[in-house]
Amino acid sequence: MKILIIGGTGTISSAITRQLAAEGNDLWLLNRGNRKDEVPANVRKVIADIEDEEAVLRQIGNEQFDAVCEFIGFVPAQVERDIRLFSGRTRQYVYISSASAYAKPARSHVITEGTTLVNPYWEYSRNKIACEELLTKTYSESGFPMTIVRPSHTYCERSVPLSIHGPSGSWPVLRRMLDGKPVLIHGDGSSLWTMTWNEDFARGFIGLLGNPKAIGETFQIMSDEALSWDQIYQCVANALGVELHPYHVASDFLCAVAPKEYDLTGNLLGDKSVTVVFDCRKLKRAVPGFQATTRFDQGVRRCVEYMLAHPELQVEDPAFDAWCDRVIEAQEKAKKCFD
Repeated sequence: MKILIIGGTGTISSAITRQLAAEGNDLWLLNRGNRKDEVPANVRKVIADIEDEEAVLRQIGNEQFDAVCEFIGFVPAQVERDIRLFSGRTRQYVYISSASAYAKPARSHVITEGTTLVNPYWEYSRNKIACEELLTKTYSESGFPMTIVRPSHTYCERSVPLSIHGPSGSWPVLRRMLDGKPVLIHGDGSSLWTMTWNEDFARGFIGLLGNPKAIGETFQIMSDEALSWDQIYQCVANALGVELHPYHVASDFLCAVAPKEYDLTGNLLGDKSVTVVFDCRKLKRAVPGFQATTRFDQGVRRCVEYMLAHPELQVEDPAFDAWCDRVIEAQEKAKKCFD
């Protein structure tokens, strides 16, 4: 197949790029070229700013594609731009949305593609919903061959996936674990969540490309494994070879006291604070044989090993560490009021 990926070097798209290239597809990557060294040699690089439509058209000319995959479209104006660029140029347009668009808490903890989309807590999610609505309307009115994909918490070796961290990422939480300090876990740690290894996601995604059952449809792609947040953090501690010291704090309190740049209101109240279990039967009907095979304890060991072997990823964050200590101190002080 002849495929154009807009982006192609992120957490999700890098695994898709590698697998499509290994299968010998005619793969084009359209991005600014900031991570060219990570792109397989047999991939055609289109170095351009996707916002510069004239520059993009100069490079792709009259090329036709079996699929165009949009990984960096976050607001409706960007989807409108893609519709202008690729109407009549592709047999399929695949838009990466987000499972954070689902209502939380939903009426049922089992999430399907038909679960209501609404998120009053997170602008990112509301923009994704608006992009989906635009694509659905365009498909209904003109037949623009769209497919919508909703990932949830997809991860790779470059970062350990967690629910609470500062702007520098997961390393400061790992540092607290290594130092024997308590780590913050939202709620009581019992709500269920799903983590998906990016290579597993890529197999499901690639199965939708060129798939006639995918046109005009929406699919969520996740692992079937659901773990509590206590179990997730325990897997991280096990990978580090240390004892976990969990410290549970109510999600709404964390959101109220967190610095704005931590974006906990969106990440917790708008996404991770309630139990969700994803039903991926629709994807498995469209892509027979799909199954995520990487357990979280296996994937996170790869993350931890990678981060420990790459000092450049070990970015310290004294401000986040001090904030964690203040939250714990404040809750402990509140407990003493009732002694």
